[in-house]
Amino acid sequence: KRTSLITSPADGRLPASTADSRLRSEKRATARALTLGVEDRSLTERCLTFGIPSLPRAYNSNLQILQTPTTVALVSEMIHDARVVPLDGRAHVRDELRQWHGDARGHWDGDTLVVETTNFSGHGNFRGSTESLRLVERFTRLDASTINYVLTVDDPGTWEAPWTVMVPFAKSDQALFEYACH
Repeated sequence: KRTSLITSPADGRLPASTADSRLRSEKRATARALTLGVEDRSLTERCLTFGIPSLPRAYNSNLQILQTPTTVALVSEMIHDARVVPLDGRAHVRDELRQWHGDARGHWDGDTLVVETTNFSGHGNFRGSTESLRLVERFTRLDASTINYVLTVDDPGTWEAPWTVMVPFAKSDQALFEYACH
């Protein structure tokens, strides 16, 4: 009977934004009003990516999970973003290599798939986050039709404290549909 997807902090509220984060938000709002060309628009608005993590949206929120012995692929229905997550214990890429979806590495903690993602670029930011963003996703199968998804977001440049959300993912036998973005 939770009233919030946020489970930490305990009050169910998003931690306060840092002063730097508020300043970046104001600059983004001003820049949006001054757009001169397509390159000035966001990646989402340009239909390139909705970014990660894949939190529920109004529609096309389905996530397909595919697994091999050494890799997990997470395919989002929205724009068909696909993340390939190595499970072989390799280290994250060098710090200077930055990507829209970051650099994901996974491992099993008992029955839970843990995916840690770092090395984000400044272009694919999640809720105004910085390149220091670190996401830890935990996928735990509760039963034949439910996966418990727990996401911890940590970015000291954006929020005053880390925060965690928990969302149950229900299994669907329906196909992922094409998402045609124009």
